[in-house]
Amino acid sequence: MNKPTQLAPVMASVNTANGLPNAHYTDPETFAEERSAVLFGNWAGVGFGKDIPETGDAKPTDFLGMPLLLVRDKDGEVGVFQNTCRHRGMILVDAPKKITGAIRCPYHSWCYDLKGRLRATPHVGGPGQNRHEDVKLDELGLVRIRSHVWKDVIFVNIDGTAPAFEEAHADLLDRWAEFEQPLHAGGGTSSFKLEVATNWKLAVENFCESYHLPWVHPGLNSYSRLEDHYNIEKRGAYSGQGTLVYRQLKGADGAVFPDFAGLSDKWDEGAEYIAVYPNVLLGVQRDHSFAIVLEPVGCERTVEHVELYYAQSSTDTPELNALREANAQQWLGVFEEDVFVVEGMQRGRHGMLFDGGRFSPVMDGPTHNFHHWVASQVEGRRATP
Repeated sequence: MNKPTQLAPVMASVNTANGLPNAHYTDPETFAEERSAVLFGNWAGVGFGKDIPETGDAKPTDFLGMPLLLVRDKDGEVGVFQNTCRHRGMILVDAPKKITGAIRCPYHSWCYDLKGRLRATPHVGGPGQNRHEDVKLDELGLVRIRSHVWKDVIFVNIDGTAPAFEEAHADLLDRWAEFEQPLHAGGGTSSFKLEVATNWKLAVENFCESYHLPWVHPGLNSYSRLEDHYNIEKRGAYSGQGTLVYRQLKGADGAVFPDFAGLSDKWDEGAEYIAVYPNVLLGVQRDHSFAIVLEPVGCERTVEHVELYYAQSSTDTPELNALREANAQQWLGVFEEDVFVVEGMQRGRHGMLFDGGRFSPVMDGPTHNFHHWVASQVEGRRATP
């Protein structure tokens, strides 16, 4: 096993700190360490509520090798279960589907309801005997994973050790309290994904700072300039950037998207973009929002799942569908501009003499905040017997 990385330099002041060592981007053993301490030990994003909108909708997903099943139950609540039968460990659902009766194991037909309770064990006591005194149904329900839905993102805490979501993210919930109102998925091209040859953390780092705007996003920077942005930092929880100059997209006829209701004047021309640690990136504007779930497929491969949301549904405002399409293409263009950066940084992390880099004390606070958090999570887990 490799020697543990040295993280004290990462947790120094932003003025003197180094970034995370190369191993945190390139080494499979360090990736596995982060899997446990960072991604399984906190509230990580694994999907979207929009993908299971109705009762009985079920979607399997793999999160760092952990088979999960996302389900909408009869109360309209989202449940997340380990996608593993309690009998012989068979995968229960291998593709998105509508469950009209029970979640049935395809191996021996053990059946579970939408809340994960074991309801049927055919022939468990022999042919025609569907019960056995030593197979207790109330003890063999599906393993439920702690979950919470916010901004339509389905968050999970795999190891069960994190504080309640509302406690862990109380500050951000308060910061964006004005946006606690219904979201409507844009549909069609408002949902897309990018497969990127990079470690997931580099996507977070790039998203949460505005320092790169003049060179990587010249079009965006032409009206929302570097000097129009401000840093957002909450130690131990999130970081990002805000802009004082948000420009609404307008159609050829001058049409704009309806605003979210009751917003304060701050949002007339303001917007904020925040990385919710560990792997969820969120943006809010007066007339739409977006959510990005970063799927760490491997140490050097990430899938970015992007969803755009609006204050009113496409069913209620079909006349804005062309504008939604234009908005999706605009955001896709911005996100695609970042691909060469995060992939280039990933390749650069193979420079064995790179020491993790330094930070601009003024411009890189949000990135350093994230590095500090990752390092503290890893160090905390190392200190736990």
